[in-house]
Amino acid sequence: SPSAGLKFQDIPNGLAALSKVPSGGWAQMALYAAYCEVSQDQSRGTPAAAGDFGWKVLTSADPQEKAKKLAAEIANGRLAMMAIIGMFFQDGLTGSAWGDWANYTDSPLRAFENELGVQAPVGFFDPLGLCKDGDEDAFKRRRTTELKNGRVAMLACMGYIVPEYFRFPGLCSTSQNLSFQEIPNGLAAISKVPGEGWFQWICFMGAIE
Repeated sequence: SPSAGLKFQDIPNGLAALSKVPSGGWAQMALYAAYCEVSQDQSRGTPAAAGDFGWKVLTSADPQEKAKKLAAEIANGRLAMMAIIGMFFQDGLTGSAWGDWANYTDSPLRAFENELGVQAPVGFFDPLGLCKDGDEDAFKRRRTTELKNGRVAMLACMGYIVPEYFRFPGLCSTSQNLSFQEIPNGLAAISKVPGEGWFQWICFMGAIE
């Protein structure tokens, strides 16, 4: 901006640029974006409505090759949308899209960064922000719940894998003459195991609790 004596080198990257770019610059960008929107007919059924604006540099006359490139564009676009949100978030917290987590000194999560389970590369993992209030009691309760659920999940995984290679001999239900070999693996077993069997499991889990 000649009037403001502002060089491109003086404008920081990321969100910090919002306060540095003059209003005249934002007006130019808004007008250009509006021109891109209205310069072509994007009504329903037109090529522009399907995303074809006549830029043929990366396309292909081969239908299969064109479909491949379009699929790659969609995949890369999805990745870029996730990436820009992550960069905005990181920039807002640390002052840089590539910022060091150590720069975010005001985070209430600092109270838990040295707890058991904090591991590289994600550090303290709390994507839903459940611990942002810094409540130590709530954190310990959730950590206990996480340990229990993790143990159940590990046993559940083994419960899926082991029956593929091993089944107990004999009958699961003598009254129904149902053998362990006849019980399918996975969710299909839910309808095969007798109600008394489920009741035994519930009682066993209740006893452990």
